[in-house]
Formats: sequence, C-alpha cells, structure tokens
Amino acid sequence: MSSKVSPPRIANPALFICDIQERFQKAIYQFPSVVTTTLKLLSAAKTLQIPVYITTQNKRALGDTVPEILALAKETNLIINADKSLFSMCTQEVLDKLDENTGEGGEKREVIVVGIESHICLMQTTLDLLERGHKVWVVRDGVSSCNPQEIPTALARMQQAGAVITTSESFLFECMKDSARPEFKTIAGLVKETKASTKECLEALVGPVGAQESGGISKL
Repeated sequence: MSSKVSPPRIANPALFICDIQERFQKAIYQFPSVVTTTLKLLSAAKTLQIPVYITTQNKRALGDTVPEILALAKETNLIINADKSLFSMCTQEVLDKLDENTGEGGEKREVIVVGIESHICLMQTTLDLLERGHKVWVVRDGVSSCNPQEIPTALARMQQAGAVITTSESFLFECMKDSARPEFKTIAGLVKETKASTKECLEALVGPVGAQESGGISKL
C-alpha cells in the first residue's frame, strides 16, 4: 500500500526576477553569483511549472536582462517580461498578471524574489507584495547591491516586514516537502549538479561560516 504524498508546503509559488541587467554586471557586488542562483531557480521553475515574472529597470539605458537568464526563462512558464521606471516590480502591468494567475480560489501567491538591488528595487518589491497579502521568500544567495554593506540592512528590513529570508537550496527542499513527490528526483539532481556553484554563491553573498555575525546576517 503506497503512502499518500504530503501536499506541498509552498502551494502557490511565483518566481520574481528583478532587474538582473547587462549594464549592472560590473557595478553589482558578486553579480555572477546572483545570475548563477537565478539560473538554478529557473531550472527548478521549469520542472515545477512555477510561473516566472521578470522586470528590467529603464532597459533603454541599462540594457536587457542578461542573455543566459532570458534564454532559460523562455523554457519556463514566463508570465511577463516588463520594463519599468518604478523601483518596485509591482507595476500595474505586473500586478494585473499576478492577479490573473492566482489559484482557482483567488489565493495569494508565495513569491520567491531574486535580483538587484537588495536595498532599493528588491526591498520595495517585497514591501509592496507583503502589503497586498502575498507571502515573500527572499533568496539570500540570489540578491545583491552595488555596495555589499547595504545587503544585511535591507534583508533585516524585509524580514521585519514579514518576508522569509532563505537560501536557494533551502527553498527548493521546502517547496518539495516530501521526497515522494514525482518531481523530487529531478530537483535532487539539480541540487547535486549545482552543489559546487551553490557553495561558491553562498560564500560570495552570505560569507564563510563564522563570518555572518560581523555582516549582520545572524542578527536577522
């Protein structure tokens, strides 16, 4: 007799990718790590059929989303790729699409947020989503700013407002909840495949073990 698979802990997810643009590559602290983590989450979104929302900030001046993210996003359930002047991703255009793609009962979304900058566009996106009743997961190894000193303060502000601060791997296993889920084998393979790069991204954006206290992360 087979056991019943537990329902997912994160039942109505959406992936928000904020302003990971070509022009920011040299300005953003550990930009390649943000891209690497985002690609991992996009791969998971493809497997789990998580809807994806992408924005750019003033694309005409700052360039498009980096090509590797755009290429993989096209293989996912990409809901919108919108340019904006608003710092927050929550433009009316994006919110309309988010409302259109809620669950059948009109449930609020559980939004996973990655991108830049943590203390500006990402924080304002998170606050706007929380104000509208959505739950927000901020992926620690997938967010950054020009000045790394801005990151802990921004994360603390988002957490105080009600966001969950997590890591990409932790989120994936929380999303799975049960190894009996049919997608688990693929997700476990993704985790194994990205083991080395995940470690590098964590060391780059979170810091080595024991160093988080000085960076403010352990005080979140």
